[in-house]
Amino acid sequence: MVLYKLEDFDADYQDSFDRDDIKGYDVYADRSNEKIGSVKNILVDEAGHFRYLVVDTGFWVFGKQVLLPMGRSRIDQNQRRIYAVGLTKEQAEQLPEFTDDLKIDDDYEENVRGVYRDRSSVDVPPIPATTQTSDYDRSSYNYQQEPSLYEMNQQDHQTLKLYEERLVANKTRRKAGEVAIGKHVETETERVSIPIEKEQVIVERVTPTNPGRPVAPGEATFTEGEVARMDIYEETPDIRKEAVLREEVRIRKEVEQDTVNAQETIRREELDIDTQDRST
Repeated sequence: MVLYKLEDFDADYQDSFDRDDIKGYDVYADRSNEKIGSVKNILVDEAGHFRYLVVDTGFWVFGKQVLLPMGRSRIDQNQRRIYAVGLTKEQAEQLPEFTDDLKIDDDYEENVRGVYRDRSSVDVPPIPATTQTSDYDRSSYNYQQEPSLYEMNQQDHQTLKLYEERLVANKTRRKAGEVAIGKHVETETERVSIPIEKEQVIVERVTPTNPGRPVAPGEATFTEGEVARMDIYEETPDIRKEAVLREEVRIRKEVEQDTVNAQETIRREELDIDTQDRST
């Protein structure tokens, strides 16, 4: 059977379980009330069931890490303690050492179970005959065969659920309005000035340079009805209208980012621990 460290099985296990994280709890022998170490980690099976506590025994057994089956533990959440049911120092010394890089196999687990099956100093329910020796088929072994080692009973493993409220911020998209852009025609009176030219005939009589000078014979011809003609022109304004492209209007949308701050009162449940001794 494959075992996993709790954080490897579920990195977000603290959000997944309705219980306080027992890693770091102190571990005490249930009979002598002697501190024997602390919980360093938790091992779970393929289904996520708690199977072992990894206990760092500190100076109790020279810094040795050992496995404590969950059925042999009693959790006191008020004092943040784990009590190892029936575990003796001699048993801890017999247990195979656990290391962080250890690959647990069937032989290793069987060695662990073999130590805890020693009934010489342990006051726990008897182990079924099918699992009192190593003659059973290990390939078909399951943890339900030994509830005294792996069953988490309600008396020793009570769970108190603590709830808290949290703010959840979401966004909804709604139509805030509509912009209609059209065009209309405006009229105005515009004046324009344009210079024009007109020709006119000016008749001017002048005195010749040598007045009274006799002319040569035949120079003077007296012709009746002689007429001098001159064309006269003038400009007239030509005013008309023409349409021209004045400008273009481009329409687009832009998204502006804004931050909306909100505050709300939230509630959280905390433990009230009454340590008063009412045994008397």
